[in-house]
Amino acid sequence: MSEPIRILQVVTYMGRGGLETMLMNYYRNIDRSKVQFDFLTHRYEKADYDDEIEALGGKIYHLPRLNPFSRSYLSALDSFFKEHSEYQVVHCHQDCLSGVVLKVAKANGVRFTIAHAHSASQDKNLKYLIKVIAKKNIKKYSDQLFACGDEAGKWMFETDDFKVINNAIDTDLYTYNQEKSLEVRRKLGIEGKFVVGHVGRFNYPKNHKFIVDVFDDVCKIESDSVLMLVGDGDMRGEIEDKVKALGLEDKVKFMGVRSDVTELMQAMDVFLFPSLYEGLPVTMVEAQASGLKCIISDKVPTECALTDNVQVVKLEDSPKIWANQVLEYKNYERRNTKQDIEKANFDIKTNAKWLQEFYLNKY
Repeated sequence: MSEPIRILQVVTYMGRGGLETMLMNYYRNIDRSKVQFDFLTHRYEKADYDDEIEALGGKIYHLPRLNPFSRSYLSALDSFFKEHSEYQVVHCHQDCLSGVVLKVAKANGVRFTIAHAHSASQDKNLKYLIKVIAKKNIKKYSDQLFACGDEAGKWMFETDDFKVINNAIDTDLYTYNQEKSLEVRRKLGIEGKFVVGHVGRFNYPKNHKFIVDVFDDVCKIESDSVLMLVGDGDMRGEIEDKVKALGLEDKVKFMGVRSDVTELMQAMDVFLFPSLYEGLPVTMVEAQASGLKCIISDKVPTECALTDNVQVVKLEDSPKIWANQVLEYKNYERRNTKQDIEKANFDIKTNAKWLQEFYLNKY
């Protein structure tokens, strides 16, 4: 039996973020006797998915943090591709800086390069201008452009010439089950509570401060409420301080990074997602597959609305207006939305088969 082809996935690190979870969904569902994933990361510390990657037969390589102005970084990147000429297809997930990696890959003879857009904007910090300039080089060194959604692709590549790769999921894992919901609630000690949920890294775009403000107003009307925050990140301490300042410590559950998001979503009532910007968030696909009512900001691409369970609220509206919208769904009848997700072509089995064939053809 012939060996599988090996595709190099270039990432920051394989923690439980959106793009990493998307990659793992595809990795688990491709035929690994034909296509294997290896990962070139830009962190040295161990990440959440590393053990699973190695168990599935993948290799993990480490480089310093991606810095387009660092000679030592560029030298390390160049050395990597010189030492690993076996990679003929490189799939890069470094957003605006993908061109930096793919330029070096091309210089070392990599035959087919892919840039993948996962976001429709970037933080407006000191690095923003550098990233906006850097993204103009992506097309020059890419043979194929992928994006998680239309808005992300148009913003990142400034063209319509890209292919949308759906942030697909295993719908069977998320399908709503009332008995499971009650069981998870019992485990968490939140039986009979109105549970508002959010899954996302504690960083600026996810808008956690606003989430807490909205929940504060929810509690003023419905005191028997709980906010479940799943994830971790640089801003977690700041959000914990805000929760304490508002006297909500007993009502807000900081769940941390979890491997059981499928179960936690069973225990939620409403999914709150007031992001400042997004690509097409995989968590929104998961939440809808779980049958949850989802309240999102007008900065989240509406193409993520795969069911009729999504309500858009303007980000400029007050937390009280958002809270009233949340409470409108206090007693809705939750339904099985598996067929809706599959009809929208977000089931992983079909999508993984397409990507597998794409890799094989390009290899």
